Amino acid sequence: MAEPFLKNRRRFTSSLDNHLVPLFDELAAKTRIPKSRLLDEAISDLLLKHGVSPINKDEKNDN
Repeated sequence: MAEPFLKNRRRFTSSLDNHLVPLFDELAAKTRIPKSRLLDEAISDLLLKHGVSPINKDEKNDN
């Protein structure tokens, strides 16, 4: 089966601590926010914490 085309996203594989998985599932269900968007927010916050701008200069001009 062919994978769907993702125009504005890129697939990657990772893993989580076992105790975080049900908490993450519950948060996504409770907020009705897709897990991919929750991960976007978490990664952006992590980048900011470490002094890295999460927005690419080229992407700013596209929006």
